[in-house]
Formats: sequence, structure tokens, C-alpha cells
Amino acid sequence: MSKKNFTGGLNSLLGDQPEKPKRGRPVTQTKEITKSSQEGTKENETRATFIVNEELLDKLKAIAYWERKLIKEVVDTALQDAIGKYEKKNGDIKPIPKK
Repeated sequence: MSKKNFTGGLNSLLGDQPEKPKRGRPVTQTKEITKSSQEGTKENETRATFIVNEELLDKLKAIAYWERKLIKEVVDTALQDAIGKYEKKNGDIKPIPKK
């Protein structure tokens, strides 16, 4: 009895299978991506990395959990509050000049 060669994988045994149609809405990307940190984000969002005090992060996660919000929503609200407080005290923030 000769050995069978299965190097073609399972598809060679079953034959070509028709592709299943993808479900859900098609992804439409109308946002212009100018940086790789914007890939996979919504309009007016970008990805950022920060080093944070562990105790503050634990509290932030707890707030998000108890308020049933995403961590990014809690961070966004906190940043808006901090910037609003700063602007109230110091006036509008001047943008950093682009190089």
C-alpha cells in the first residue's frame, strides 16, 4: 500500500469551497489618515501612549466600570475638564507651531 501525500492540506481533499459572504455593513473609510496612529480610529481620534501612575489608572478603570463607560470616554471627559479649567484661568491655549 502506498503512502498518500497530503501536502495540499484539507482543501485538496474537500475541493474549493465557495467563500461565505461577509456579514454586516461594509466598512467605509471617509477619514483621511495622515499618521499611522490614526489607523482604526474614528473621525477626530488618534492613538496615544502615556505613562500613568498605577493608582490613578486603577481609579480610572473603576470609574469606567461603575459608570458603564469606556476608559477612553472617562479619559476624554477628564482631559476636557482639565483643559477647560486651565483655559478659564489662563485664557485660550495657543497651538504649538508646526515645524
